[in-house]
Amino acid sequence: MESVLRLALLSVSQVLQLVEKRGADKRTKMEEKALEVYDVIRSIRDPEKPNTLEELEVVTEKCVEVQDLGEDEYLIIIKFSPTVPHCSLATLIGLCLQVKLQRCLPFKHKLEIYLSEGTHSTEEDINKQINDKERVAAAMENPNLREIVEQCVTEPDD
Repeated sequence: MESVLRLALLSVSQVLQLVEKRGADKRTKMEEKALEVYDVIRSIRDPEKPNTLEELEVVTEKCVEVQDLGEDEYLIIIKFSPTVPHCSLATLIGLCLQVKLQRCLPFKHKLEIYLSEGTHSTEEDINKQINDKERVAAAMENPNLREIVEQCVTEPDD
């Protein structure tokens, strides 16, 4: 009886270790996906300055979160921080993030882009605009706006 109990405890212990390992593997996979996303957005150039969003700390590794939606699809959440609370180009930066990620990510995804809480005076309005697919599509039909976005998202050696 004692050996059966020992065997049962050992089996439970092994199952718990497997569950723990799978959770750690999933976290590692999400962290790798988040770094992959960050590598895409870090080189976007600011519309006004000669710097990248990474150099200005508008985006950081911590601003990217990836969640598994199943069936090889992921939810990507980006929370960026404009350089000043009244930044007139925050919507344009959000548009650049949308466009670059739509073009460059090699996996199926849903995308949510937000201003980091408390970083902009009109953050709610801007969050709605940059996550509205129709507004994004309409903005990209404007040739002047499209040219600015292209200048921001194109890699220097493209």
